Amino acid sequence: MKEKIPQILELLPYSDPFLFVDEIKELDESRIIGTYTIKKDEHYFRGHFKEKPIVPGVIITEIMAQIGLVSFGIGLLLKQFDEHPEKGNKEILPVFSNFHVEFVNAVGPGAKLTIESKKVFFRLGKLFCKVKCMHEETIVARGELGGVLISK
Repeated sequence: MKEKIPQILELLPYSDPFLFVDEIKELDESRIIGTYTIKKDEHYFRGHFKEKPIVPGVIITEIMAQIGLVSFGIGLLLKQFDEHPEKGNKEILPVFSNFHVEFVNAVGPGAKLTIESKKVFFRLGKLFCKVKCMHEETIVARGELGGVLISK
């Protein structure tokens, strides 16, 4: 599935300033690993928090979702399309449906985050994963994410 990475990046339905995927490092049927580096001039640092800026939890969750759920789900769908071309085309709409995330450590400007997501199940377009977000060797956040990937 690693050969699908360029196609996955092209199919992501996000653009700057809301694209939070720099690289997909590993991909197979059971997991994905990707990275995103927090830019030092992100707009939310101006007010979250004034003396010591940290990345809001909702942004960490979005990074985890874009890599660990959407990128992963697109890869899994592309594999299905190759195996069963009649099942859909490559126009994919991701819908984030549920999450439970625990924030363990704060992250500041310039941090390179690594997201690892492991598939719990993928069927009928529904993907549910266990995801963790790391900065260097430290866990930043972990949890479960679910979503539906609709092939139009």
